[in-house]
Amino acid sequence: MKSKYSDRDAKLYINKFAKKGVPKDLALRIYTTQLLGNDPTVVLHGGGNTSVKSSIKTLLGKVEKVIYVKGSGKDMGDIEEDGFPALEMENLLKMRTLKNLDDFQMVNYQRKYMLDTSFPNASVETLLHAFLPHKFVDHSHSNAILSLIDQPNPEKFCKRVFGDEMGIVPYIMPGFELAKKASEVFEQNTSVKGLILLNHGIFTFADDAKESYLRMIRYITKAERELSKNSKTLVVKKYSEKKISISSAANIIRQQISNQVNDDFERKIVHFYKPQFFEEIFSHKNYKIFTQQGPVTPDHVIRIKSKPLVIDLTKEKITNIEKTIVKAVQKYKEDYKKYFNRNSKYNPSATMLDPYPRLILIKGMGIFSTGPSFKDAKIAMDVGLNSLSVILEASKYGTFKSIPEKEIFRMEYWPLELAKVKISSQKLKGQVAVITGGLGGIGYTTAKKFQKEGADVVLIDIIDPKKINLDLKGMKYIKCDITKENNVRKVFDEISTIYGGVDILISNAGFATVESLEKLSKQQFDKSFDLNLFAHHYFVKHGVEIMKKQQTRGVALFNISKQAVNPGKNYAAYGLTKAALMFLMKQYVVEYSQYGIRFNGVNADRIRSGLMTPEMITKRSKARGLTIEQYMSGNLLKQEVKAIDVADAFYHLALSQKSTAAIITVDGGNIESSFR
Repeated sequence: MKSKYSDRDAKLYINKFAKKGVPKDLALRIYTTQLLGNDPTVVLHGGGNTSVKSSIKTLLGKVEKVIYVKGSGKDMGDIEEDGFPALEMENLLKMRTLKNLDDFQMVNYQRKYMLDTSFPNASVETLLHAFLPHKFVDHSHSNAILSLIDQPNPEKFCKRVFGDEMGIVPYIMPGFELAKKASEVFEQNTSVKGLILLNHGIFTFADDAKESYLRMIRYITKAERELSKNSKTLVVKKYSEKKISISSAANIIRQQISNQVNDDFERKIVHFYKPQFFEEIFSHKNYKIFTQQGPVTPDHVIRIKSKPLVIDLTKEKITNIEKTIVKAVQKYKEDYKKYFNRNSKYNPSATMLDPYPRLILIKGMGIFSTGPSFKDAKIAMDVGLNSLSVILEASKYGTFKSIPEKEIFRMEYWPLELAKVKISSQKLKGQVAVITGGLGGIGYTTAKKFQKEGADVVLIDIIDPKKINLDLKGMKYIKCDITKENNVRKVFDEISTIYGGVDILISNAGFATVESLEKLSKQQFDKSFDLNLFAHHYFVKHGVEIMKKQQTRGVALFNISKQAVNPGKNYAAYGLTKAALMFLMKQYVVEYSQYGIRFNGVNADRIRSGLMTPEMITKRSKARGLTIEQYMSGNLLKQEVKAIDVADAFYHLALSQKSTAAIITVDGGNIESSFR
């Protein structure tokens, strides 16, 4: 492993943060922390922690010794000064004299000794950092280190690789007891350059930021070399893969891990990926054993549970694949309940978490990860891939061994660990919303509304987003001409692969031809019907197919338009297609209500989007002798109707579990458009 430390960059960090009033010590701490945090083989998704001991002048003018330590849940890759709460060293050191200290007391005391309580809670390993005498302390869950130490006899390997340069700390759950034990191991040999925490990770330390970082790199490199020299070569076995639909498998899995709650479902995202080393896992003769051992480090259990679900589909008949997946998920569920009941005595107050797998390895296909949002599912995938990589390397080197089951359980149900996984109260959490015309005014505004309420949003449009200055962070954009049915089918296959399925369809794309009836050409009619009617049908048809497979209901929402019931001069092609679209919506209601799927629409008027271009608005205002403001608010309420008003209507209809065939008029009051 190569060092990425640069004296030049270190100075840049010092100067950059000095402008914010950040002291040199902390600036260097931020710099080396980010170096470690940006390597996923060293630190992953909030794992690891670092600290620096320094001094600070309080509001009362007193100079006080403090420790800046990474805040709990903060990501080392992009951490800055607001991720390092400062705590009073004097009082932390006094805590070492205590015989016992439970977790809640520890957190409470740590919070009490913070100089600024607006900062996040300090790491649960704060005391370990504090009890070590060095200025800079670094901690990571390096893949190479874990592959070396997750073995039946790790002390032997550590001695062979590190000699007397590293102290060895037996596995103990993070907290007060581990902090005391680690400091005792250090004091037995104060010349050590770091500590190896078995089944946990590595600590390095020094009185210089650069040296502490370099020691981390040095000992990780030693572990990498040891693994490289002494690992067995694994012959990859070829097996015949069947043409199995990944999207269909994702839909089935999503259906199996969704729970019905009252009138709706508690849904999860299902994400698919096939890593390069996937075949290697199944080539190992003991893959069924080592994949079920447990996590490579206890921190992983909250993201991926104690073990993945493993399914072999290579020998199954195509007709049995769906049943096999369903049976396997249900078996995992029952096994998890047994696991909880077996170990609940270690935490009698624990309430069982959901019993479904976070990782599903399917031989003949790839890996599925699950989570309450795409972000969570992606984290589970990243952590899972990392974990599987370590397990594979450990098995090539020797024999992978995790911690005992009871310790896994204690970590999984540890309140301080559970606190890292925030439970969202957003009403659309776990749901996937797909919006056509997603880059237009109404589409994009609706997307932002649904994203804010917890949905994972997919935008479909034919426009190049690079030409539009829109913030698409956290959204998926797919370019597609939705007038071509095969294109739409492929889009939904892609969506199922990424998210597992779909819950909300917002059929929003549209086009208006302005021409009198006598001058309308067949080409103009065809174009209008292609986008304003047939494209809506293709979109909803293929989306509903997925909803049927998922068996979790769902809703399709149509942007219809007041033109469907209130024709306007020179808008024949537009109005006709919109009237047909309204009928299409009602036809879907008749044919698909039996699956619990709802179909609703919005009739809007005079929205600054799509048809209503600034040029058109100006032209129409002048023709009527009105200002733009007067024209846009020309309704009974005398208020302009905006894209957000349409988005609110879509949102309301998405939540209305007992509303179908409903059409909400959003026009500020136009009595003519209410006749339908």
